Amino acid sequence: MKSLILIPALLALTACSIPRTASVSEVDATSGIVRLTYGQAVLQNAYTDNYLAQSEANKACQQMGYATAFSFGQPITTCSTISGSLCLNEHVTLQYQCRGIANIPASAAYY
Repeated sequence: MKSLILIPALLALTACSIPRTASVSEVDATSGIVRLTYGQAVLQNAYTDNYLAQSEANKACQQMGYATAFSFGQPITTCSTISGSLCLNEHVTLQYQCRGIANIPASAAYY
């Protein structure tokens, strides 16, 4: 009887969705690529808020002199911690391409 209760409880825990904040992990000013990364542990369904990720990518692009960032490609998932044949922790990478030229106001000339 206890095993009948334990199995559904374990299955319910495996479907937990956990919000994660993606942070800038790599910036390439030459090609205008910004990569954001967040972690996902085993038995978790981690996700990130697309609006916040877009905002982080925009900030990184604007610091390099670009106007805005556009998401491209699918998220790249790589295993960072392995135990035997089981992946215990994954890193999910989101890619953005910087486009446009930032509007930099001209400084006032003093004579």
